[in-house]
Amino acid sequence: MSVAKVTEIIASSPTSFDDAVEQGIARASETLKGITGAWVSEQKVTVKDGKVEEYRVALRVTFVLED
Repeated sequence: MSVAKVTEIIASSPTSFDDAVEQGIARASETLKGITGAWVSEQKVTVKDGKVEEYRVALRVTFVLED
């Protein structure tokens, strides 16, 4: 039997939401082992001078706990 845990992380990118997701998963993978999936629970942007400055995502990352 395996047991999984879900943790929430926030990632950002100056490029796009997709890039923020990629960067968030890449960084989480450096610390969390056994990542099996993730879902975006929230998307936000920061705006400066009428332009999008940064894309932010809140990710819920699922990983399997080691025995």
